[in-house]
Amino acid sequence: MSFEDAVKRVEALVEEGGFTILLTKGMHDMFKKKLGIDDYPRRTFILACSADLAKKAVDVSPDMSLVMPCSFVVSEEEGKVIVTHSSIMKMGVELGFAPEEPMKPVIEETGIRVHKVWDKI
Repeated sequence: MSFEDAVKRVEALVEEGGFTILLTKGMHDMFKKKLGIDDYPRRTFILACSADLAKKAVDVSPDMSLVMPCSFVVSEEEGKVIVTHSSIMKMGVELGFAPEEPMKPVIEETGIRVHKVWDKI
């Protein structure tokens, strides 16, 4: 599918999965506007959050807010459209922002919800 269609599809699936989209922003647009680069490969961030999951993580450790929100990235590489995502809940633990044991249920629940979206992508 086209790059634009992929961004719209990911946005729709993220919302369908119960997440709120906080921002959709093209990094390539920022490079063009701020640096004058016209031909940088397209890369768009879709930043999303699930209020209840975010609260659970921040209740474990306020420092977890440093890695929020969840992000999906749609990019163009060598003529292909690629969608990526990484687990901020796992990253928060790995970076030392929260202890592992209390975060386990949050990581598990987040994984289940994100995988429902990911499976449709």
